[in-house]
This record gives sequence, structure tokens and C-alpha cells, in this order.
Amino acid sequence: MKKLSIKLGILFFLIIFGLITVMFFFLHMGIAESRVEEELKALQARGNSHRAILEKHFNKETIDHVVLMESESMTDVIITNKNGKVLNSSSEFASLKKYLKLPASPITAEGQIVEDNWKDEPYIATISPVEVNGQLIAYVFMFENTASVHSLIQGLNEHFLLAGWISVCLTIIIIIFLSKGITKPLLKMKEATSQLSKGQFSVSLPIASDDELGDLAKSIELLSRDLNYLKQERNEFLASISHELRTPLTYIKGYADIVQKRKLPDEEREKYLNIIVEETNRLSVLIKELFDLAKIDQNSFAIQKERIDLRPFFTKMEQKLSLAFQEKGINFTLQCPQNIFIQADPLRLEQIILNLLDNSIKYSQAGADIKLKAWQHKKSIHISIQDNGKGIPEKEIPLIFNRFYRVEKSRTRSLGGTGLGLAIVKELVQAHGAELHVKSKENAGTEVELIFKGELKQ
Repeated sequence: MKKLSIKLGILFFLIIFGLITVMFFFLHMGIAESRVEEELKALQARGNSHRAILEKHFNKETIDHVVLMESESMTDVIITNKNGKVLNSSSEFASLKKYLKLPASPITAEGQIVEDNWKDEPYIATISPVEVNGQLIAYVFMFENTASVHSLIQGLNEHFLLAGWISVCLTIIIIIFLSKGITKPLLKMKEATSQLSKGQFSVSLPIASDDELGDLAKSIELLSRDLNYLKQERNEFLASISHELRTPLTYIKGYADIVQKRKLPDEEREKYLNIIVEETNRLSVLIKELFDLAKIDQNSFAIQKERIDLRPFFTKMEQKLSLAFQEKGINFTLQCPQNIFIQADPLRLEQIILNLLDNSIKYSQAGADIKLKAWQHKKSIHISIQDNGKGIPEKEIPLIFNRFYRVEKSRTRSLGGTGLGLAIVKELVQAHGAELHVKSKENAGTEVELIFKGELKQ
């Protein structure tokens, strides 16, 4: 029994069948007892009716008249005097003698039930007292054969049995449709996940239900889109890596062959060796950045936060980049008040700022301005790197943090870069729980703002 629909069907059937059985049992008991009570009340009322007649005219003719009326009905009557002596009866009363017991205490005018055990006794019986001028003079005993009650209950049983069979059939039909309605979407989802496991990520699940199954279907579709995106990104990533590795290796191999095979002047040899060193360094940077991204993806690096005084921290970074600023003729400005502190990993924060400043230097012309600013706003620390370089087209701003994406599409050594720096920046900023915002305009410059929240110490 591997099919889920069969298991669900059996489970639903057992639950519903159990509920129906319990419900029918108590309903049957209630109706049966109610019908028996109605029969007893009707028998008591019939006896009280005869008593009323006898109280008005208690004589032989009236007694015979009452007996005659009952002789043609389904019930029997026995009339006794107050001492229990039988005055008349509608049938042979030998079998009824055991019920002719006088009450030990006075009974009300409404009478009382003498026998109500319809399951085991052949008769049910009631008694009604006959009083004239306040004096008890006789009793009216009424009897009904329990065969009629059993016949009534038998008819009730047949109706319940028929209703039970109809309920079972309807239950089975409903369960079949219900279980299929549940398992059909699940089977579609199973097929979809099987396709995903085989690498087929174009999955569509037309399940429009607004319940948990619908939510699950939407989640599987979202997963398929994410996997498809990751597959495409992986392919692009591998293609980009192969290109990025091939480019410097081509330079290194080509110039190494030239230096090795040709007799070159010292000046030209030095030029080619510098290119080899430059491309080797570029290759080292690329491998280092790939290694950093791999660690980020695997969550195998930890952010070791410390209390950092931003002013001296940025001053040291300015000193490190001073030669790069001078070589390109860039005017660098640091605007950071004293005693602004932040909780961050110093190595990772330096990596973030250096990457951003390196981009600003790379895409700025000689004589451009670059500003590094820090300030406090409420409970946040803001860090901004602003330049007036080439800027970024508005439509490309959301893409600049993708791996191997370049605004400058050239693959030249001077501007190409690795395309990984900003991707690493984004991951490191998020690892700090900070925010990253970019504003840029073509030919007007770019501003990158970092916002560190809730970790201010001053």
C-alpha cells in the first residue's frame, strides 16, 4: 500500500465511519427511548380517558362499554375494585395477573406506569385510579403487548440501517474525490521535484488553491526559479573565471616566451618583465578575491568586531593610498570628526573602504576629487565615499554588486579589474548587519554610503 491516496482514503474512512457509528448509536438510542416513552404516555392517556368516563358513571353498563371499546383495539384493559378484584377485562387476563399489583401508596389522578421493561416483558402497563367524591373506588389497568413496540423499534432499525449504508456509500465517494483532490497536487509536486533533482529547473505548477498546498506549490516554483538562476549564474561565473584567469596567463606566457626566446635590449626586457609581474599580481588578487568569496559563501569566516576610532583608522588608510592619489593627481579629502567610534571587524572594514576607494581612483580622471566622510546621525554611523568621476548609468546601479559585473566593459589592465571587488564589499557589509546605498550620475560622479546601526559607542 504505497499510494498516499489509498492511505488517506482508509484513514478518512475509519475516522468518518467511527464518528457516524457513534452518532447513529446515540441517535438510535435517543429515538428508540423517545418512541417507547410516547407509547407509554399514549397508554397512560388512554387509561386516564377511561377513568374519566367511569368517574362520571361508575356502573356495570359503563364498565362493559369501556371493556367493549378496548376489545377492538391493540390494547387491553382490566378494571378492578379498590381491593384488586377484577370487575371486567377486555381479554383473558390470566397472563396479566402478575401486573395487577395495587400500589403501596396513594397515586395521583394522572396515574403511573406499572411496567416499562419492553425489552424483556411481554407487556407494558399503566394504572389509573378511579375516584368518586374523593373516594377511591376502582383502578383501570391498561396493557399493550410489547410486540408492537418491538415492531416499532425494528422499523426504526431498518431505517437506521438504510441511512447507515447510504452514509457509508456517500462517505466512500466523498473520500475518493477528497483524497484525489489532495494527492493529485502532491503527485504533481513530486514530479516537479523529481525534475529539479535531474537538473530540469523549468518547472510550472498550475495549482491555484489558496491553502497550504498552494503555498507549497508556489515555494517549489520559486525554488525552481532560484535554482535556474543559480545554474545560469554558475555557468556565467565559471565562464568569467576562465576568461579572467586566461587573460593574465596569456600575457604572462606571451611575454615570458618573448623574453626567453629573443635577445632584447635591457630596457625592452625590463618593460616585458614588468608586464609579467603586473599580470602575476593581478592574478594573485583575483585568486585572493575568489578565495574570499568562497569563504563568504561557505560562512567559514567570522566577523571579529572591535571598537574602532574612525578618525585614526581612516588616516592610516589615507597614508596607504597617498601614492596612488599622487600618481593620478587626485585631491583626497577626509572629513571625520574626532571620537566617532564604531563596532566592526577592522580587517574587513579596511577591505571594504579600500575596495570602494580603489574603484573611485580607477574611474576618476586626473585632478578629480574624492571625499571620505563619516558622521553620526541619531543612533547610526554613516560612512560615505564620494567622487566626481565617470559615474554609473542609472539602469546599471542594481547590477554593480553582481560577481564579474563591470560598468566599464573593457578588459584592459588599467580599468578592467576583476569584477569581484564590489561583490565582496556587499557581502562584508551585510555580514556586519549594515546597509549599503549607491547614488550616481553619469559624468558627475558616484557616492557610496554605508550605515552601521545599533553598534554605536562614543
